[in-house]
Amino acid sequence: MDCPCGSHKPYADCCGKAHKDISTATTAEQLMRSRYSAFVLGNGNYLMDSHHSSTRPTKEKKAIEVWAKSVSWIRLEVLDKEKGRINDQKGTVTFNAYFFENGKVEVIHEKSEFVKENGLWMYLGLAK
Repeated sequence: MDCPCGSHKPYADCCGKAHKDISTATTAEQLMRSRYSAFVLGNGNYLMDSHHSSTRPTKEKKAIEVWAKSVSWIRLEVLDKEKGRINDQKGTVTFNAYFFENGKVEVIHEKSEFVKENGLWMYLGLAK
């Protein structure tokens, strides 16, 4: 199957790699795309594993999985990125994630902040 992140690559050659081994997400954008794919697939374990330990919403894992599986994901649109390359320690990615819920198209517009924790890219939260 094509990867949900919109890369036009097979899932196994794209976000599937990160879902098996998070260290393969070598940029903030790759991690963000893999998290979007995890939402599409309802992969709560990956969403927790890729969330920085200081902001990880462990108690909300089940609710996140239930919601992610209850909507129909349409597409991801990356709008901008700042830093977040292999040798950076932090970066941001601005994106739109479109989904269908309650009979209408909705969009999550977010500028996400990513930082490295133990050498791995992690989602920290909304950029300030």
